[in-house]
Amino acid sequence: MARDYAARCPRSPGRNAWMVAAVIILAAQGGVAQKVRVEEELEAYPTESVDLRCEFVDGGSLTKLTQVSWIWEPVDGQRDNIAVYHPTYGQSFPNVAFKDRVIFLQNNLRIPSIRIKDLRMSDAGRYTCEYATYPSGNEQGTTTLIMLAKPKNSAKAVTVQAGSKSVMVAHCEAADGKPSATIKWLASVGGNHSTTSTNGPDGTVTVRSEYRLVPTAEDNGREVTCLVDQKTQDRPWTEVLKLSVEYPPTVTIDGYDHNWYVGRSDAVLFCHATANPEPTTITWTTASGSLPDTVVVEQNKLTVRKVDDAVNTTFTCEVKNKHGASRKTLTTFVIEEKREPVQEQQTGALVGGVLGTLIFIGIIIGIVFLIRKYQQDTEGPPKHKPPPPVKAGSSTEMLNKPSEPPTATETVPLSPGEVYYEPTGGEPATMLDEEATDALNGGAPPVLNKDGSDGHHGNDSSNHGPLSGNIPRGESFVSTPMYV
Repeated sequence: MARDYAARCPRSPGRNAWMVAAVIILAAQGGVAQKVRVEEELEAYPTESVDLRCEFVDGGSLTKLTQVSWIWEPVDGQRDNIAVYHPTYGQSFPNVAFKDRVIFLQNNLRIPSIRIKDLRMSDAGRYTCEYATYPSGNEQGTTTLIMLAKPKNSAKAVTVQAGSKSVMVAHCEAADGKPSATIKWLASVGGNHSTTSTNGPDGTVTVRSEYRLVPTAEDNGREVTCLVDQKTQDRPWTEVLKLSVEYPPTVTIDGYDHNWYVGRSDAVLFCHATANPEPTTITWTTASGSLPDTVVVEQNKLTVRKVDDAVNTTFTCEVKNKHGASRKTLTTFVIEEKREPVQEQQTGALVGGVLGTLIFIGIIIGIVFLIRKYQQDTEGPPKHKPPPPVKAGSSTEMLNKPSEPPTATETVPLSPGEVYYEPTGGEPATMLDEEATDALNGGAPPVLNKDGSDGHHGNDSSNHGPLSGNIPRGESFVSTPMYV
């Protein structure tokens, strides 16, 4: 009936919270009631020793201890007694695998701590310190022993031959480690890697990684780095490897300076080869097969003791190693006379000196030109000019107007061709004679006044009236003379 009621009436949120609190309190009481004190987890390494501590905490009760046992659980479901202590019958070590490796640290039933020596990877597991008590029954505490193993790290480059297929060029290994290691690669060459893991019978793990690429001659000597990271190491383990890629020789010839003239001595050619492995043979020949008598060969060096027409030929250098042979040819030309080498540095200095001199002369000329222009601007004639007078013959009124009598001031006659100056400071003018006037009139006769005169007043020097002429506008004119 109560069950039916509980099923029909849902629990309130407040009641749920109260039940959770009750569970927490009971769990705390159970923790406080734990009477066997041990360490929860320990880590150790092979060949070392480890102490498994255990202590019975009575708390003032009248619990009677009868016996204590250490039980080893390597895997779930397997329990083996490795050490037993009885107050009356003493110590016992029933497991053969731990015989002579396990000892009690004290002959005390309340503190039955043990020490395991010469640890093995297979010793990992759970170790339970279990008491037989009266009247409460058995009390126990469990310690988990974790066995660690430092991996044995190694790395090596693999010698390969240059080709067109991807092959392993280096490998790296972290053997017998626990927990398992992580392997990474650092490389400046294009490639990839693959990693495999193998579990050992004692719980260790071996990790192996291979670095692969399509090898070329340029990859020979390049570096790749293996990094191994594992819990037992303070820092990642690293190993730098130089790749070893074998390839046939590549040949070049140098030393020829295009100046083999007749009579020259000790002209030299060198045959250079890059190869892996190193070249085994180096052979010099000519187009005819044999070398001239004046030629001496020493390994990769060919020396012509005296240049003549016999060495006006083609030389061939052939280099071999176990992967093949390669050759290079060079044609030499013998000339009659020695060519003097052009000293490029002196020529460059000479050209630079000439250019510098020309630039300096140009600067001097520019300075002189500016100075002269400045002097001309400051010492030249004034820029102001007086307005031009009315030209003779430009108006009928001027021609018919009688000349004004001269003033009483004495005049200074000017002969034709003499220079006089305007009183206003104008440009100098020149008296024109009749021929000059005729020329200005274009060769036409002078214009006559109404009385038939030509505009002049005889030879009277006192009459200095303006000259009359048929002078076109815009051409020359005669200014009125200044009277003094």
